[in-house]
Amino acid sequence: MLKKVLVWLAVAFVVFYVIQQPEASADVVRNAGQFLGDAASSLASFIGSLV
Repeated sequence: MLKKVLVWLAVAFVVFYVIQQPEASADVVRNAGQFLGDAASSLASFIGSLV
């Protein structure tokens, strides 16, 4: 029961944050995407150097 409440609170906070600060939210998503892309590129480079 507590886990379900905490999940709903987290979802509500994210929605509130996106509504209140859409530009900052977009920056967070953009930075997360860039980080994941960089990590994937680095991993691919590492795997490529093993061959």
